[in-house]
Amino acid sequence: MSPFNITHTDAGTHARAGVLTLPHGAVETPAFMPVGTSAAVKALSREDLAEIGFNIILSNTYHLALRPGPAVLEAAGGLHRFMAWDRNILTDSGGFQIFSLAPFRKITEEGAAFRSHIDGSYHLFSPEKVMELQVLFGSDIQMQLDVCTGYGVSRAEAAEALRVTAAWMARGRAAWEEARRNTPYRGLFFPIMQGNFFPDLRAESAARLAATDPPGAAIGGLSVGEPPEVFEDFLAQSAALLPAGLPRYVMGIGTPRYILAAIEQGIDLFDCVLPTRTGRTGRVFTRRGHRSLKHARNTSEGGPIDPSCSCKVCRSYSLAYLRHLFKTGEILCSMLASYHNLYFLQNLVLEARAAIREGVFGAFKKAFLADYAS
Repeated sequence: MSPFNITHTDAGTHARAGVLTLPHGAVETPAFMPVGTSAAVKALSREDLAEIGFNIILSNTYHLALRPGPAVLEAAGGLHRFMAWDRNILTDSGGFQIFSLAPFRKITEEGAAFRSHIDGSYHLFSPEKVMELQVLFGSDIQMQLDVCTGYGVSRAEAAEALRVTAAWMARGRAAWEEARRNTPYRGLFFPIMQGNFFPDLRAESAARLAATDPPGAAIGGLSVGEPPEVFEDFLAQSAALLPAGLPRYVMGIGTPRYILAAIEQGIDLFDCVLPTRTGRTGRVFTRRGHRSLKHARNTSEGGPIDPSCSCKVCRSYSLAYLRHLFKTGEILCSMLASYHNLYFLQNLVLEARAAIREGVFGAFKKAFLADYAS
């Protein structure tokens, strides 16, 4: 039985709403996942995340393996118990983090060798080890190790990355199945589509992926420096190549424009550090676009960040006060701004779901972006 049930499809786009059933409860889709890289979403408590309404967050295998390390997480009884989070967790494989360590890593058939950004120690992540770690963590969605390539690489480099990713998918799946025999945890294995910005390579990757009959799939290699129009074009191409019944996940998108573009193409899951990272630097979402808390014009502003927002930050605090917190370096500013930004994106996704159910997502997206860009 498939863990994913599509409940509504939009009349004029590829957008759909559904329910993804995972070991720690159902997740209504489309869904944004806050990023808790090292077993914590920065500046927010688990109570904050539950209050906003998130049923799934993301943590990262690369970071967790380096610190606190698998022994600590195993002794704690898994990642959920360690971080006191009783809802779902997706663990990324760490492939993107290794990609970003370009001067300090080497990709071979065996795996990805790299030096820790923490202490310089040498590590090898094989596709088998990455899956064994995620099964040990007990996460609910577990990602294969892949080779991510940046925008502008040659076709030969993209083809080689795809070949290695496909080989690692098969090896990772076998290791995942073996590791699960010795644990009560029942997370789902998600392979990853690669192929860079070459349509034929994308098609080849999608066919290899679909042949494994996975419970879900990720579209990798997007939002890696390409122009927005290229992102949207290849997002549409990639989504169309995947079986319609699979839950689809695109990694690393967190702006309203990119989120709505993904939903329009039938993407069900997405994540990004943007809402909390920008919150910590004093930038907040509003229906009219980003707003900077540090600007002097906020000094006497007695109103909220966004008059249309019903989050507890907008109900309780003025822009003048938030600017004061930012200028004085108070930790509370990061907490409040991050809470608001995550609430904003969660509310955007809730509105998108409602529009899909009513069959008017295209009109909703157009109206939202017209206001957001004004």
